[in-house]
Amino acid sequence: MTKPPLTLYMAAPRGFCAGVDRAIKIVEMALTKWGAPVYVRHEIVHNKFVVDSLRDQGAVFVEELDECPDDRPVIFSAHGVPKTVPAAAQAREMIYVDATCPLVSKVHIEAQRHADNGLQMVMIGHAGHPETVGTMGQLPEGEVLLVETPEDVATVTPRDADKLAFVTQTTLSVDDTADIVAALHARFPKIVGPHKEDICYATTNRQEAVKAMAPKCDAMLVVGAPNSSNSKRLVEVGARAGCDYAQLVQRATDIDWRALQGIKTLGITAGASAPEVLINEVVDAFSDHYTVTVEQIVTAEENVEFKVPRVLREPA
Repeated sequence: MTKPPLTLYMAAPRGFCAGVDRAIKIVEMALTKWGAPVYVRHEIVHNKFVVDSLRDQGAVFVEELDECPDDRPVIFSAHGVPKTVPAAAQAREMIYVDATCPLVSKVHIEAQRHADNGLQMVMIGHAGHPETVGTMGQLPEGEVLLVETPEDVATVTPRDADKLAFVTQTTLSVDDTADIVAALHARFPKIVGPHKEDICYATTNRQEAVKAMAPKCDAMLVVGAPNSSNSKRLVEVGARAGCDYAQLVQRATDIDWRALQGIKTLGITAGASAPEVLINEVVDAFSDHYTVTVEQIVTAEENVEFKVPRVLREPA
């Protein structure tokens, strides 16, 4: 039986970013240096396949530091942690390695700098997301006001409307964030913004690739985890950019073949914490059902690389 034709548009860039790659290397190098078990506070990155793979190598994932023994190394996830976490690790004389993405650390430094200058912070982010929790935890309670939507801006009650600054979660929708920033500037004309956009290069690049790809596609799949903020934003961006069917899948077994019946073109991308092996798995699944022609939609080239902490590069 002849398989129907399908054009697969592959967004580029897609998948792993430099911060995710660095975080995974940190866990692997820690296991090599200190042996198993190595504890990791929170999922190192939001991807079940990656977490399960590291768990198989001897990583133990916990939610809080008090679940870790004093005598084993602990790694803080790429999303960042409140200041209280490394302080508690130091008090217990634990070996710890901070795998916070350097671009998230930049936001932490920025928030502290504004606070040192007497400004109260507004954070644009998602309540409860580990990155938001970590960034808000850089300053004392009450010093960071969270907004998630333009409507939230109307309810902000700062100490002094003329002494405000804002930062953002690094994995947000570029367009949604622009709307919130506009609302902040409209209500607080003197609010101080970042020197450079907080939304990271990888998030921006993946969203731009989806915007270029979506109008060509009958359907679009984003390979990523349901708790991955940047992956969920890609689904939203694809739908807004003109693709009627945009869905998140963790791996090929999640594909809803019935919903895709009759398509001629399909876009594939992946969140920043999804490894290429899972993307290839999805492509192979479509090759089993269709005669596939693959086209790359390239909107940017990425060559960013972040160094791992020195403690892991030194001899044991």
